[in-house]
Amino acid sequence: MGLITEVLMLPFAPVRASAWVIGQVVDEAERIYYDPATVRAELAALEKRLDAGEITEEEFDRLEDELLDRLEIASRSSAGLGNGTAP
Repeated sequence: MGLITEVLMLPFAPVRASAWVIGQVVDEAERIYYDPATVRAELAALEKRLDAGEITEEEFDRLEDELLDRLEIASRSSAGLGNGTAP
C-alpha cells in the first residue's frame, strides 16, 4: 500500500518540497525575530531614535513595549515555558 501511495503522490513532490522550504524559512525568521540579541539591538536603536528626536515619547513607549514583549516571549521559550508563539 505504501508504494502505491508514493507513486500516486509523486506528482505532488514539488509542492511538498516547497512547503518544507517555506517552513524552514519561517522557522529561521522566527528564530531571528525572537533572538534576544536582536531585540536588545533594536531597543538600543530605538533609544537613539528617541534621543535624536526622530520619534515621540509616545511612539517610543509603544515600540519599546512591543520589543519587551518579544524579549519576554523569547525568555519564556528558552526556559521551556513558551506558549507556542515563539520558537
